[in-house]
Amino acid sequence: MLLYSYQMNMVKNLKEKLQAEISAILEDFGIDLPMVTLERTSNAGFGEFTTNVAMRYAKELKKSPLEIAEQIAEKLEGKELPEVMSVDFVAPGFINLRLSREFIQAHIKSIVDEPQTYGRVSELVGQKWVIEHTSPNPNKAMHLGHLRNNLVGMSLVRLLKNAGAEVVSDCVYNDRGIAIAKMMYGFLVHMRKSAETPAEISHFASLPTDWKTPADLEMKPDEFVSECYIRAEEDFKNNEEVEKQVRQMVVDWEAKDENTWKLWSHVLQYAYDGNSRILDRLGSYWDKVWYEHEHYEKGKEYVQKGLDAGIFQKLEDGAVLTNLEEKYSLPDTILLKKDGTSLYITQDIALTDIKKNFYGADKLVWVVGPEQSLSFKQLFAVCEQLEIGKVEDFSHVTYGYVGLKAEDGGFKKMSSRAGTVVLIDDVIDTAKESILARFKEDGKTGMQETAEKLAIAAVKFSFLRSDRNQEMTFDIKQSIDVQGDSGVYVMYSYVRTQSILRKAEEQGLYPELTDLEEGEESSLVRSLLYFNEVIAKSADDLSVHHVSQYLLDICAEFNRWYAKEIIIDDSSRTPYRLLVTAAVGNCLKNGLELLGVEVVQEI
Repeated sequence: MLLYSYQMNMVKNLKEKLQAEISAILEDFGIDLPMVTLERTSNAGFGEFTTNVAMRYAKELKKSPLEIAEQIAEKLEGKELPEVMSVDFVAPGFINLRLSREFIQAHIKSIVDEPQTYGRVSELVGQKWVIEHTSPNPNKAMHLGHLRNNLVGMSLVRLLKNAGAEVVSDCVYNDRGIAIAKMMYGFLVHMRKSAETPAEISHFASLPTDWKTPADLEMKPDEFVSECYIRAEEDFKNNEEVEKQVRQMVVDWEAKDENTWKLWSHVLQYAYDGNSRILDRLGSYWDKVWYEHEHYEKGKEYVQKGLDAGIFQKLEDGAVLTNLEEKYSLPDTILLKKDGTSLYITQDIALTDIKKNFYGADKLVWVVGPEQSLSFKQLFAVCEQLEIGKVEDFSHVTYGYVGLKAEDGGFKKMSSRAGTVVLIDDVIDTAKESILARFKEDGKTGMQETAEKLAIAAVKFSFLRSDRNQEMTFDIKQSIDVQGDSGVYVMYSYVRTQSILRKAEEQGLYPELTDLEEGEESSLVRSLLYFNEVIAKSADDLSVHHVSQYLLDICAEFNRWYAKEIIIDDSSRTPYRLLVTAAVGNCLKNGLELLGVEVVQEI
């Protein structure tokens, strides 16, 4: 039996070797710098990999694609490559390669011997990326829309790290303005411990203990902040005096009034504490947090720089306009209002330059909904005009809207006014309660920690199994289905692999590579060849859904095999079946980790 060195990404190395061999053949045919790619075959009957180079270069070589394919196949066969069992050609000109049983089985062993390297790719080694994601408004608790943003953002962080990049996860808090002032007002007026306490900022500054805390109301801090904002919003809409008071808070804050800033920082800390708690529950994080109040005034300096350089133009009313149509084919946008007030794009210009210099990053990425697509194109173009960076240095990663499952099974958009917004905690708690109810029916107790992990798995997988650009409806029942396309199904499959391995170990049986003919597991071990390829595609597309779908395919293959063949018996095949089982377990574990899901060993 042939032996192979168990190195990181055996399959990638082999593909590169085979592509080089085919390129050399094409060069002998007279093709300069041929492009050769090997793709996964659509059918196991054609082998493991295929290439269409014969069709690509038929016109240049003035031969039929089938004739070229035959000639390439013959030359490859003549090289007697130990990793390749056979090379075939089929109409209209595909070349199919079937890998040797020895190579495939050695690959399975490498997954078990070096599980930490399985799924690692190296396309982005040496690059530094910054992923800005989630960036919640600090005046409201985070809901399902924020959840999708967070999960997409964190999946990119993990994917790009896995591809060898240095990755920073950051966010920006829009911590100033009228919305924040409303929240401050709501706290000041509605969270007094006594109605006799003066609803005055000066009194709060001297006696903050006269106001309630989230603990006093047995509320989570982010939900406490939301309550302050909601109450203030009602007052603001219905009372002109309240509106004047709130707007005066903005003025006083801008003037850096000491007492106003004390109230501001006090209430915002509840929001930050609440969001940190949610991130901890999800296993998400930010390496760096930016605050709008630290940089919002600097944006005007960049506008002036653009005016001085003739990049922007000042209108008759004093407003400043971009000049994007001619070079970038983008509609122009206002950078400063006629009264000199800055806009979000003004602040974003400043922060982009600050981040570019602070991180020294190759790529800056913003994970934000599709409604901001035009704004980001304009931002990137302006940053290029100001020589902050090139357009290609910046990326806006969008994601589809999240809705609730309507009564007819369709999409129902969330709405604060309609009361259909679902908070992140609520959806995780609902999934957890359903899982605990199932455990109770099965007579299982003391499963709180497992139920929490399964609930997180269910929710994350539900969001990450679809292309990030697709609209999605969240269905709690589907997300915890142990038989369907769910994170719980993948987790149960993983637990099954670990249960089999524990049972075998109790009998003194262990995974082992033996020189055996292919059995019922052949389709499964073939599928395990493509994990790194799927991950590389996910990193290239900046969408982890390819990994999610692959895990579902592996689970389906494994469970079909498990139903057909007894894994532990008295036959000589048991050690190899255990090896395949261990490889599947490592695949599922590594894939789930890319989705941010922590595995459990028993259910």
